[in-house]
Amino acid sequence: VQLQASGGGLVQAGGSLRLSCAASGRTFSGNVMGWFRQAPGKEREFVAAIRWSAGTTYYTDSVKGRFTISRDNAKNTAYLQMSSPKPEDTAVYYCAAARGIIVSMIRVPSSYGYWGQGTQVTVSS
Repeated sequence: VQLQASGGGLVQAGGSLRLSCAASGRTFSGNVMGWFRQAPGKEREFVAAIRWSAGTTYYTDSVKGRFTISRDNAKNTAYLQMSSPKPEDTAVYYCAAARGIIVSMIRVPSSYGYWGQGTQVTVSS
């Protein structure tokens, strides 16, 4: 599986931005796509994830109500809609894919075997 993240850029606080993650190669239907982010000097952290078949979503508390993860099965693409972003959301955002992980491991970066290249998101105040 190859993952290609895109859509990052500079956005004002309170604006909106949509990230995309296109999957190609050996694609999958029953697995998980996640978004993580890493700010300078910080560890990579979980943002959101979606179970591809069921559409079940998971979010870290700091983005609940502001970010929305979704997927388009026909395009093999996952999205992260960022609404009302804050300066503290500034980071490099990575998409990742995993096969058959349990709920308790969805937020753990090492659970994911496939990673995209990252896209920079900068939120100005």
